[in-house]
Parts: sequence; C-alpha cells; structure tokens
Amino acid sequence: MLYGVDLVREQIRIAAGLKLSFSQNELIARGHAIECRINAEDANFAPAAGTLTDVALPGGFGVRVDSQIYAGLQIPPYYDSLMAKIVAHGSTREEALTRMECALRETRIAGVNTTVDACLAIVREPLFRVGGVSIDYLPGLVALAAAGS
Repeated sequence: MLYGVDLVREQIRIAAGLKLSFSQNELIARGHAIECRINAEDANFAPAAGTLTDVALPGGFGVRVDSQIYAGLQIPPYYDSLMAKIVAHGSTREEALTRMECALRETRIAGVNTTVDACLAIVREPLFRVGGVSIDYLPGLVALAAAGS
C-alpha cells in the first residue's frame, strides 16, 4: 500500500525467471499504513475455538482485508488463530489510524472471541496514536486493562 507495488505479481515474475519490474531507488513511500491482526483469541490472548456464526468484514477506500473466514467456519484449537488481517492506509498516520478505527468498528465476527476489541482499544489510545510507544507498550496496556476490569 505504501509503495504501490503488487508484491504477488513480482513474486510470480521472479518464479518465472524474470527480474523485478523496478529498482530499489524507484521505490518511494507514500503515506502511512497500519495492520491489525484479527485472531480467534480471548481477552488474555488464549486461542478461542468454535464455529463462526456471523461475519461482516470492513471495506472502503484505504482499507484492505486479507481473510478466508465465513459464517459456519469451524475454528479449531490446533492451528494459528489468525482469521483476518485488516490494513488501513492514509496520507498521514492520523488518517490511517482513523480509517483503521472505522474499519474495526465495522468488523463483526460472532461465534468465537476475537482481538477486534483489543485492536480497537489500541488504535484509540492517545499515546499509540502519536507513535509514543515501544516494545513494552502492549504488556503494559494489557495489565492496565486487567486492573480496570
């Protein structure tokens, strides 16, 4: 989304023995993108198995969803709990985060617990919005949420 390059097309070209259709110095980042991984997990990030009873994924300008889920899908406890990746792009970080917040509010997945609410809490958090976080951010946010519940 940031570079305007179709990575799958480029991978197919390479597999066919062709070179990349661009050079490194031709790549120019445009805007900001953020990705939220929607997992079948409970509030403590433990896997949540079950059958999806309702699925509505977001869309619109600047939003991409990579997923294969549908109502009736059985989510087993044995594999990676990733159900969807939602990516939002904007000309600025704030625009990307606002699009992500809207996309997460539009996301409806019923039948198993998901990380949608956790992702929504993170993108709404003021310190995260300004980019003032480090690797220690998420454990602190989870501890704070647990203390408040």
